[in-house]
Amino acid sequence: MNNTLWVEKFRPTKIEHCILPNEIKTMFQSIVDSGEIPNLLLTGSPGIGKTTVAKALCNQLDCDWLMINGSDEGRMIDTLRTTVVNYASTVSLSGGKKVIIIDEADYMNKDSVQPALRGVIEEFSKNCRFIFTCNFKNRIIPALHSRCSVVDFVISKDAKPTLAMEMMENTKRILNEESVKYDEKILADLILKYFPDFRRVINELQKYSLNGVIDDGILKQSSDENFNELFVALKGKDFSGMRKWVAQNIDNDHVRLYRQIYDTLNKRFEKQSIPQAVLTIADYSYKSAFVADQEVNMVACLTELMLECEFV
Repeated sequence: MNNTLWVEKFRPTKIEHCILPNEIKTMFQSIVDSGEIPNLLLTGSPGIGKTTVAKALCNQLDCDWLMINGSDEGRMIDTLRTTVVNYASTVSLSGGKKVIIIDEADYMNKDSVQPALRGVIEEFSKNCRFIFTCNFKNRIIPALHSRCSVVDFVISKDAKPTLAMEMMENTKRILNEESVKYDEKILADLILKYFPDFRRVINELQKYSLNGVIDDGILKQSSDENFNELFVALKGKDFSGMRKWVAQNIDNDHVRLYRQIYDTLNKRFEKQSIPQAVLTIADYSYKSAFVADQEVNMVACLTELMLECEFV
């Protein structure tokens, strides 16, 4: 096996191969059939396929495209003034449309970068289209909403079994191509654990596949590694890393997340910090029954732990 990331190696290049609810897939196929990409705002939970769809649209319509990560360079107004404007203002060498994909756009600054983008979209509308992906559309300013077709990647309860089965078949195909042995029940458990985050499933499988076998150890290892990432961020006072971890995990059972953090007290916290940690976790776990935004509540909890506690 080589070092190529499976999520890139096996990323679908056509809409028809993307794992999506039928109504959403039909809508994107109609864009392909029309030959014109509108400005799009794709919103939904992490790993659900937003970036894959954006790239597949560009591929099928032979567009030149540029990818910018909103959680990194997309926060910087300098990126907008240089990279984005320079790309949007030039003509495609192939004569086709140009597209700028801004991934994790909800991390872009709402007071500087997002308002400035409004003008860029309008100025270069004849030459360039924009596709924004985000986990939380309420963090995108109304001026950008109004200039895009908004697509919510929502999976209904009725669609979940069908999509989970598609994920299962795709996962088996990947493992077969990579000559990795597997237990179908373990695959099913892993998919249900992370559904609808297909990207996470593939990444976990690749990390665990080095010995050529997928067994029940993957379920415990993936959970342990996931929390290792969180506590590295907490110990390092890395607010951005912690916030990103929450965004990637809050769609899991938030009650279970509080319990899992509580269960790590003796292992992860210095002894003198455990009483404060217990009170903080209990407080925010209680508040989670009433708050409107579970992500904000979890970030607030972890911020307090980060500031008030010492970690092993």
